[in-house]
Parts: sequence; C-alpha cells; structure tokens
Amino acid sequence: MQKNHQACQPYWFAEAMKAESPASAKGLTHDIQTDVCIVGGGFTGLWTAINLKQQQPSLDVVVIEKGLCGSGASGRNGGCMLTWSTKYLSMKKLYGEEEAVRLVKASEQAVYEIEAFCQAHGIDAQLRRHGALYTATNAAQEGSLDPVLQALDAQEINSWQQWETEQVQQAAGSALHREGFYSPAAGSVQPAMLVRGLKQVAEKLGVKVYEHTPMEDINTDAPITITTPQADIFAGKVVLALNAWMVEKFPEFRRSIVLVSSDMAITKPIPDKLQQMGLADGKAVVDSRTFVHYYRTTPDGRLMLGKGGNHFSFANRVSPIFDQPSRYQSLLRRAFAGFFPSLADEPFATTWTGASDRSVTGLPFFGYFKDNHDVVYGLGYSGNGVAQTWIGGQILSSLVLEQDNAWRRCGLVSGPKGYFPPEPVRWSGAMLVRNAIRRKEAAEDAGLKPRWLDQQLAKFADAAGKADKG
Repeated sequence: MQKNHQACQPYWFAEAMKAESPASAKGLTHDIQTDVCIVGGGFTGLWTAINLKQQQPSLDVVVIEKGLCGSGASGRNGGCMLTWSTKYLSMKKLYGEEEAVRLVKASEQAVYEIEAFCQAHGIDAQLRRHGALYTATNAAQEGSLDPVLQALDAQEINSWQQWETEQVQQAAGSALHREGFYSPAAGSVQPAMLVRGLKQVAEKLGVKVYEHTPMEDINTDAPITITTPQADIFAGKVVLALNAWMVEKFPEFRRSIVLVSSDMAITKPIPDKLQQMGLADGKAVVDSRTFVHYYRTTPDGRLMLGKGGNHFSFANRVSPIFDQPSRYQSLLRRAFAGFFPSLADEPFATTWTGASDRSVTGLPFFGYFKDNHDVVYGLGYSGNGVAQTWIGGQILSSLVLEQDNAWRRCGLVSGPKGYFPPEPVRWSGAMLVRNAIRRKEAAEDAGLKPRWLDQQLAKFADAAGKADKG
C-alpha cells in the first residue's frame, strides 16, 4: 500500500488544487453576523449559496468549511453524472406518481443545467455530457431494468434506449457486457474542479466563504449561534450541508444513514490503448450489481474504475480510512482485469476512498432541524450526488426563503424515510448482507444459482436501491 502523504490525497482533489495555484483560502478569525450561514462547502452548500444570491442579491450569505471546499465527498467521488430515472418505481411508491415523474424530469434537467452553468461561468470542470450506459454483465442481471423502463414508457419520460450487444461492448470497451441501455441525459465531470469552480462563482456573487473553519458547536436558540475555533457566527438562518459528516455533530441522524465507502482506482494516461478499445468519450458505464462497478475515462486518457459498498463504518464514524488509499485494491484489480483483460497488467496510478451517506430509501432527504424552522438540512444522497445536489440547492434555498413552490413542497422534504437498527446490530447486519451479496454475485458471475439464504439477505440492500457511483 502506498504510504506517502501525497498518494493519500483523493486524486480528483489533488489535481484540482494543482490547477488552482496559488490556492486562496481564508479562515474566520472574528465574530460576524449574517442572514444565512451554510455549514459545508461541498456541492450542496455551494449550490444553495449560489441560488440564494442569484434570487436575493442583497442577502448576506456565509459558507464555512472545515477543510477546503471540495476536500470532502464532493471532490472525491467517481464524477459520474447520473439521474434518478432508474429509481422511478421507488420514488412512485414513496412520493406518488406525479411527484416521481417530476423528480425524474428534474434529475435529468439537472445534468443540462450544470452543463449550462459551467459554460456560462467559464468553469473548466472537464464536463462531458456523453451519456450513461447501464449494463448487465451476467445472465442474472439481464432484464433487471425492464420493469422501470416500462413504467417510464407509460409516463412518456423514458430517455433510455436499448443498444445491440455488439454496440454496447464496443462503446463500453469490454466484451463482459451482455446487455445495455443508453441515456444521453448523463455524463462525467471532474468533481473537485466543479466544486472549486462553484466556490469561485459564489464568491463573485458576494458569498463569503471561510475555509479551514469547522463548526465546533451550534446553539439553535434565537439568535442561532455557530461556534468555530476563533469566532462565533450569529445567523438568522442556517443550512446544514454536511452530508456524510452530519452524524459527527448530530447523533439524531446516526440511524438515518449508513456510511459506506466507494473505492476508486485510476490508471496513468493511456489514450492510445483506450482509443483502440473504443473508449473515446466521457460516458459513464455502470453495471447492474447491488454495489455497482462503474467506470469512465478522463480527457487526458486515464481510465477510472470504482466499486461501491465495501467498507461500512461502525457507528457511522468518519474514520481515517476515508483519507487513505483504498483497502480494497484487490477487488478493484480483479474487477479491472475482468472488464479489460488487455489491460490486466496496467498498473494503477493511485487509488482512493470516498464516503457515501446511504439512506434507507437510497434517496436524499431534507427538512427542518428539530423545532427550529430557521435551521434546515439535507443529506443521504447515497452515492448519487453529483447532479442531484443541484436539486438539493434548489430545495434548500426554497426552504430558507420560505417560498411557496414545488421545491419546498417536494416529496424529498420529509426528513428521514426510515431508520437503520442501532449499533451493533446495524453494523453486524450490514456485514451479513454485504457478504451475502458478494457470494450471490460471485455465483451469478460463474453462471451458478446462488444460495437461497444469500438471495434473501441481498433483498435488504436491493430495497434501498443501487448506489455509490457519483
């Protein structure tokens, strides 16, 4: 395992900071008063800040971030821009048909909105809206998407088209794929470069961003007071946009999510080899496993592969594992060789680990904090946050501004839709289910029938939906 400090930095974030030299970061050193304080400088917090300033330029908005904007989950994920269209049936069950249709449309619109935003504001985030390819890599996975596609067809909102197997294998650069569906409403982005770009736009709009300024405490009585190491912030309203880090400060959310890793590896530039394999653009390729494999290329000719659902954190602690090279390099290497036999000996330039806050439903949830409606929150993106945090920003800004609109009435504004068991039952159960899924999918890959017990245990994870890729 790599030991040096630089290798332990998430790849995307390290690359983004190289392009931003010298980096400008200032911490809060004196008490301030503000209309809105946003805690968390990732996608959710920055989209919310931008929306607030665009709608009410006179509003005083402050963002505080304990590290650098993008150094958390937002800057270390796979960078796959995917939508909620494959979750339509789950959303219909949770929120009703009309709202589920609206959320599918909104999640696809988000991809185009982010692309247009980057173009309008000159953000070079390596965004390539080249679509997504959702595939089956064994016989058991084939047809898994059929029920949801039929339901999307019935609502005339189906952006997916089935490709012939030969076209799938050619476009995905791998003969392992047996079936595939393509949607143009997707793509890939360098996530840390997007976060850093959003920070710059927010500051140009007048948002005050304080990095290296962790929230140490919050008093939600009026006036709301946020304590940081060197200063206090007195805010009219507060947005908690901490995502996976929420449970560190607010134990009441500890059973609302499961903190699980998504582990990633990337090669050195090999553009000629990728061109020969047919991997010539930035589409995201995702298989149909419960804890998916996903991969994409980069503009400089690297190949990134990730796998979700590996490390489950006991008591949802954000442990040092999430700041280290992946502990699951053998799994990544085996998957890489399976997808790309011709690259089996290609070394990884680096690996890293991302933290995903997986909710019971596999969808994020938003709401008001306890009895104080001047404090709002959002979390639980479940590995699908790159595009969906744009929606989160719409929802949270609407809650802050108390607008009577579809975002404020959104079905996602319901708080947690379920809870996981307390520890140690939660962690033990997660390990039991994870290992059952591994055995089940290994059997399916070998063309064998999985054990009945493994099939039953795997259903617990399937109920929350597939995740951990963006």
